Amino acid sequence: MADRVTVIGWDGSPLNAAARSALGAATLVAGAAHHLELPEVPRTAERIRLGSVALAARRIAAHRGSAVVLADGDPGFFGVVRTLRGPEYGLEVEVVPAVSSVAAAFARAGMAWEDAQVVVAHPRTLRRAVNVCRAHAKVAVLTSPGAGPAELGLLLEGVHRTFVICEELGTEREQVSVVTSDKAADRSWRDPNVVIAIGGPVTTGPAADAGWLAGRDLGTGPRGWTLPAESYDGPLGEGETDLLRAAQLARLGPRIGDLVWDIGCASGAFAVEAARAGAAVIAVDRVLDACARADAAARRHGVQLQIVQGLAPHVLENLQEPDVVRVGGGGAAVVSAVADRRPQRIVTHAATRDAAELIGRDLSEHGYRVECALLQSVQLDTRAWTETERSVAFLLSGVLAERER
Repeated sequence: MADRVTVIGWDGSPLNAAARSALGAATLVAGAAHHLELPEVPRTAERIRLGSVALAARRIAAHRGSAVVLADGDPGFFGVVRTLRGPEYGLEVEVVPAVSSVAAAFARAGMAWEDAQVVVAHPRTLRRAVNVCRAHAKVAVLTSPGAGPAELGLLLEGVHRTFVICEELGTEREQVSVVTSDKAADRSWRDPNVVIAIGGPVTTGPAADAGWLAGRDLGTGPRGWTLPAESYDGPLGEGETDLLRAAQLARLGPRIGDLVWDIGCASGAFAVEAARAGAAVIAVDRVLDACARADAAARRHGVQLQIVQGLAPHVLENLQEPDVVRVGGGGAAVVSAVADRRPQRIVTHAATRDAAELIGRDLSEHGYRVECALLQSVQLDTRAWTETERSVAFLLSGVLAERER
């Protein structure tokens, strides 16, 4: 095992005394090509080009002597420290941090960033990173080869964002560019880079200075999974009752990184409430007035929705792949078309048992585990304890076992 392992963050500024001392004593140095070219790296030290951190960790664990790992920015923030501290390597690690790439990128942009979401985009997490950019007004994306500005822009089709792209921060080749997301695929970008995606409603005024939690505070706004009907500027449909929406939200469990389809969005009530949970939402309806109501509701409650007008199931063909779907209208044909796209969860409702059985059988044939419950709610006027409203619906949900996580 290495006698000493020091992880040094590098942000382009001169190394401090602790970093220079550790490098001077190093018999093994791991880092990217531009790190290994630093004049402070001893000529006699073994050099490892840092690709796989796990592979480097194994080499370091077998090394006899002092090892140094160089990394861009703060190596403890989505960096190499987590891997090196894995119990399988048995390494004792000292860290000399630097300004993180995210902090440097926002500094170049001249923007505050305590209200930003920060995500890492690899090819395997790219889709979820894009969903965060869809759902939130300010996002910093730490990119990687194959999951960079061009790929982000392509997957954001239909959603306008402004990209601040910071290439090779801290080096002589550093460059900061501002482009719209639809233009990001028109050119090549140098790694490493950080993308700041900006767009949609941003809190201004006194509330903007009242933050206490980094990132978007999902606890703001009225309490409750569902909001009262009067929050949506007009009457709600029979499939939009408070208790039915709450049950649908509970079945789907939308969360940050998810893409939700709300088909037959009507007033936009369910779509807004899924977005309040942090998910990206595409709200679909064939009626122009419904789309307008959903858009107005989203603006009123400060959330992001992508509104698509069209008739399902045909309008669904070109939409990005969903994680979970609510079918508020369209019946068995739309549910079947949605199941063909293999989302993890689907929820819908039916007015009769026959309709519920038809939908349930189709979901089962698609490989979903199906649950059905008869929901009956009675609204009472508590001044006289008399009934004011009654609703009955069959709530159906399907879970695709192969995608459960």
